[in-house]
Amino acid sequence: MPRQYFVYVIELDPEVRTKRRFREANPLMRNGLPCVYVGSSTRGPDERFDQHKQGYKANRYARKHGLRLLPDLFEPYNPIPTRSDAVELEEYLADRLRKKGYGVWQG
Repeated sequence: MPRQYFVYVIELDPEVRTKRRFREANPLMRNGLPCVYVGSSTRGPDERFDQHKQGYKANRYARKHGLRLLPDLFEPYNPIPTRSDAVELEEYLADRLRKKGYGVWQG
């Protein structure tokens, strides 16, 4: 069976807004919208979220501030056939959410 890829979006604790690097990367984030981490992986979103929380190949914001997956934001895109498509879709999704006013950290 060919390898499949997935994009996923993790809601971050609003406390992440207190981190200088996060604020600087998101000058247009609006109050009332969530802060999120956007990533892609060969692992399904649930498994990858668990890996972040356990510290395995984890992004620091996803590990420390990750609350839950936001499937409404990523499920329509999955599964993805190639790595390059997954990376492109991850960038598209992160950019789209940023333009809407979300605080976004991308993996």
